[in-house]
Amino acid sequence: MAEKAELDSRAKVLIAACEMIGEDPASTLSVRAVASRAGVSMGSLRHHFPTQRALRDAVLRTIYDVATSGDDVIYDRSVPARDRLVQCLRQVLAPTAGDEARKGWIKIFDAFIAPEPTEETRSAYRAMVAEGTRRMEHWLTVLSDEGALVDGDVTQQASYLNAVVNGVSIERALPADLSILESENAVLYLAVDALVKSVE
Repeated sequence: MAEKAELDSRAKVLIAACEMIGEDPASTLSVRAVASRAGVSMGSLRHHFPTQRALRDAVLRTIYDVATSGDDVIYDRSVPARDRLVQCLRQVLAPTAGDEARKGWIKIFDAFIAPEPTEETRSAYRAMVAEGTRRMEHWLTVLSDEGALVDGDVTQQASYLNAVVNGVSIERALPADLSILESENAVLYLAVDALVKSVE
């Protein structure tokens, strides 16, 4: 029974912290604020997450795991490697379209670009980028292990894809024609084709 109570309080903390990050991507996730929002004691929060970094890492991992929950596609060898990787990138982009994309980028701008950078905001941004890069490195490593990826540094390749995805997501936030989806598809395939070996 104690295990269920622990799982419940941990889940409450993660849900509250994810909501706070959703509202403010640069949120410091203070122990007091998260515990209050989750309706748990600070001691309970610290039991599950001894440091703010542990909490932030768990929250970002949870957000990325939910956003990219269809990771199974990367393992489906019946689908060409380039198509699998594009599908994975689309999962990252899926939650951001139209008005949601615009609101998301406004939050990012307000959190990380508009204010004078502090060590706190740098740390929050680095953690967010690291978790996204980790996910892309995973996909690329799977393809590399299959021999489907061109030779290169997987971390640099993941950074490249991250930059492409950021650009596409900014494009989604801007007023554009309906044909943007066609050009987005072409951009994603162009980026992926630079990394995946061509099938002859």
